[in-house]
Amino acid sequence: MTAQPARDHLVTDRSLLSTKAYGTGQHLAARQSLYQWQTPRHDLPGIVVNELAGIRGAVTDVGCGNGRFVARVREDRPDLTVLPMDISPGILGTTPGAVVADIQQLPIAHGALGAVLALHMLYHVEDQAQAVRELGRVLAPDGIAVISTNSRTDKRELEDLWRSAAGDVLGIKEGPARVQLSARFTLEDAPVVLGAVFGDIRTILLRGVIAVTDAEPVIAHLASYEAWADQMGVPFEETIERARERVNEAIHTEGAFRVTCLGGMLICRETRL
Repeated sequence: MTAQPARDHLVTDRSLLSTKAYGTGQHLAARQSLYQWQTPRHDLPGIVVNELAGIRGAVTDVGCGNGRFVARVREDRPDLTVLPMDISPGILGTTPGAVVADIQQLPIAHGALGAVLALHMLYHVEDQAQAVRELGRVLAPDGIAVISTNSRTDKRELEDLWRSAAGDVLGIKEGPARVQLSARFTLEDAPVVLGAVFGDIRTILLRGVIAVTDAEPVIAHLASYEAWADQMGVPFEETIERARERVNEAIHTEGAFRVTCLGGMLICRETRL
């Protein structure tokens, strides 16, 4: 897998995830909001709703975060029973009916669900193989799992920006990489990880380019990694400020700061004999 072994425990630390990282919806919202400046714009909740067209009964969103997808599914498919779950109690406050639960041991009966959603969250799971087995266990025979993550090439310009800014702060050519969340479960890795349970996997690629003429959305995205600031190997606030200067320089000389995006949704079904 494309991973950062020395930092894996930082991305999966349950205490950190449920407090500094996702104790509130602030940091997640900052990362989500950057996509407002993407072309083309992808209606991700709408894609999920479309994939649920043939599903009946109950659906769970595991790692539902601030409930963005839950709200859309409930609005467009009031016939479905939607069960929001996350390991962080704090981020669940605005999502009605949400419960604290771990994807590695779901409090759901075998074969009880028409669909499971695991959207941009499997990289936070320590035992991904167990999590995928759980997703398969709770699905009905004709159920689907909708899983999303990013490519290892996604938003590479932000990684370059961070390392350049960190290098400036440290007085060296290039500073250390920041903690990268999706490195533990990339779009390239996903078929192998998911294929242990799901024999039918269809990928919806989500390409786009973000172009900002104001540095703040980019800086808010970088700052949303504050939970891992102590592990970045560089003065966090100083690096953030230097990154702001670099983005403003790019906007001044090129008219915009551009970021290339590549993510995807994987629609998974079990192959049953």
